[in-house]
Amino acid sequence: MELLNQLETVLHIMTEFIIVVLEFMGVLIIAAAGIKGFYNYVRHSPETKRDLAKGLAVALEFKMGSEILRTVVVRQWSEIATVAGIILLRAALAFLIHWEIKEEE
Repeated sequence: MELLNQLETVLHIMTEFIIVVLEFMGVLIIAAAGIKGFYNYVRHSPETKRDLAKGLAVALEFKMGSEILRTVVVRQWSEIATVAGIILLRAALAFLIHWEIKEEE
C-alpha cells in the first residue's frame, strides 16, 4: 500500500510539473505571436492577421493539452466540471481561430 501511495505522489508531482511547462509554453507562444503580429502590423504586412491567428491556435493547443492533463489530478466532480468547461471554451476558440485562418487563406 505504501508503494502505491508513493507512486501516486510521483504521478501527481510529474503531472503538475508538465501542466506548468505546457501552460508556460502556451504563454511564450502567445507572446511571440503577439510581438511578431505587432511587427507585421507596423510594416502593414497582409499576413498579419493570419500569422497571429496561427500563433494563437498553436498556443491554445498547448494550453488545452495542459487542461486535459489536469483531469488526471482532479478529485472532485466540481473540479472536473470546471476543467471540462475550460476545455470546451478553449476548443471553441481553437475552432473559431482555425475557421478564421481558412477564411484568410
